[in-house]
Amino acid sequence: MSAPVNSPLARLAAAIEARRGADPELSWTARLLAKGPEKCAEKFGEEAIEAVIEAVKGDRARLTAEAADVVFHLLVMCAARGVSLEDIEAELARREARSGLEEKAARPEG
Repeated sequence: MSAPVNSPLARLAAAIEARRGADPELSWTARLLAKGPEKCAEKFGEEAIEAVIEAVKGDRARLTAEAADVVFHLLVMCAARGVSLEDIEAELARREARSGLEEKAARPEG
C-alpha cells in the first residue's frame, strides 16, 4: 500500500530520485545527494531541530513549514542510502497490525 502516485509525498519522492544525477549547481537536491549520505543526515538533523524549536514555541505556521522541510530532508537522507518511500511505507504497513507499545517492545535492544 503505497502513497497514491499523485500524492504530494509520492511526487516529492519521485522528484528526489529524478534529481539524483542532476547538476548540483542547478538543484539543491542534487547538491545534497552529491555530498553523500552523511551530509544528507546532518541536514536532516538540522531541520529536525528547527521543527522541535517551532513545536516548543507553538507557532503553527512555522511548525508546518519546518515539518515540510523535515519530510523533504528525511526522504533525501533515505534516498542517499537507497531507502525508498515504498520501503518506508512497507515498514509502516507491517507495523499497522500491532499497537505502538507492542511494536516497540518487539524491537531488539540496541
